[in-house]
Amino acid sequence: MTEQKKNIVDTAINAGTFTTLVKALQAAGLAETLKGSGPFTVFAPNDAAFAKLPTGALETLLKPESKDKLVSLLKSHVVSGKVMSSDIKGKSSPKSLQGESLSIDGGNGVTVNGAKVVTADIECGNGVIHVIDTVIASSANRAAA
Repeated sequence: MTEQKKNIVDTAINAGTFTTLVKALQAAGLAETLKGSGPFTVFAPNDAAFAKLPTGALETLLKPESKDKLVSLLKSHVVSGKVMSSDIKGKSSPKSLQGESLSIDGGNGVTVNGAKVVTADIECGNGVIHVIDTVIASSANRAAA
């Protein structure tokens, strides 16, 4: 009997290095979406990536009155479909769920909007997680910050 792969959120919870991301997904109401059928590709900032944010930025984003900004930020880390690292050749600009084009470069390792993929291809039942070392700031979030 083969074990069914966990969804993206449960995989992130079990990894233990995405506690901030999971907390943010829950605060934004996106955890259920990423537990859905997908497939999704998530460029997931680990806890160390969130720790690089300016002092107080994360606390502000997690407040209920900042939910729209948080949703925007998190959706900029997700693309529809399952994109494995072997699918990334050269440069591409897929649209995130936020609707903005991401700048993906597979030329020297893989970067997404300048964030480096530090662990690739964590397969889940409804997609894949690529761990990144920096939180991606969408243009909408930079303007709102």
